[in-house]
Amino acid sequence: MRSFRWPPPPDGGPRTWGPGPGAPRTGRPALPEPDTELVTTPHGVRLERLVTGTGDPVTVFAHGLGNGIATTRPFGSGVTGRKVFFQFRGHGRSDAPPGPWSYADLARDLRAMADLGGASRAFGASLGAGALCRLLAESPDRFERLVFFLPAVLDRPRGDAARQRLTALLDAVESGDASAVADVVSVELPAAVRNTPAGWAYLRQRLDQLLRDGLAPGLASLPDQVALADVGALAAVTAPALVIACAGDDLHPVDVAERLAAALPAATLHVYDRPGVLWTERADLRTRISAFLNE
Repeated sequence: MRSFRWPPPPDGGPRTWGPGPGAPRTGRPALPEPDTELVTTPHGVRLERLVTGTGDPVTVFAHGLGNGIATTRPFGSGVTGRKVFFQFRGHGRSDAPPGPWSYADLARDLRAMADLGGASRAFGASLGAGALCRLLAESPDRFERLVFFLPAVLDRPRGDAARQRLTALLDAVESGDASAVADVVSVELPAAVRNTPAGWAYLRQRLDQLLRDGLAPGLASLPDQVALADVGALAAVTAPALVIACAGDDLHPVDVAERLAAALPAATLHVYDRPGVLWTERADLRTRISAFLNE
């Protein structure tokens, strides 16, 4: 695998020598993001929101740290009913009130989006999974079905790898240097797809959003915090839950997912054998999530 480099090749494909595969290398950017709206929450923080689909049930989707609506939408592609996607405070066009922020603040954002949208089901990825845990500790019967994708934190702070990754991302975004941001974001991609048209399209989309909207400094303290004081608070949650983890993911250790599944009375745990499942197991992941939420 040749090393990643930015800017991308003009045609968007990997640079190779000699005869190569016949697949097109269009270099087209990712599809434009749909129009979103700013919604004022009961706690006074305006959050960016996108609602898709029609009918019931309604599912709210909470993204990971440094991500947002665009990276969360694929998880809902097969889910029936309305889907509420939003940006936590400090992300996208959402407000960034004075910090520092806690998981209680994130849970408040999530609760507001769920209540305003009438959501009875919830999906949380990484940071969003932590916010969902905090909300459930306070209101264990709030949702009818739950999905936790790559949970990263419960009652113990995240490790050095997470802090270093976030610090690098915040510094790169603040610098406004597209190459620096691309170097950090490219780590999210499996090595096999970094120099492919799909990989470049993903990078372009992420860079467009990050360099346009930035990331709030208030996010920097979150990796040092915990979502829950005591994981035992989740024992009162009776809703069916699906917990998904990946072996080999340093930012989202499998043992966190195992502890979460053990703490939830009606949880099912599924562990993929390698990270990067949105690229390597995309169809299976979508089917697994939609089949669970659509029951």
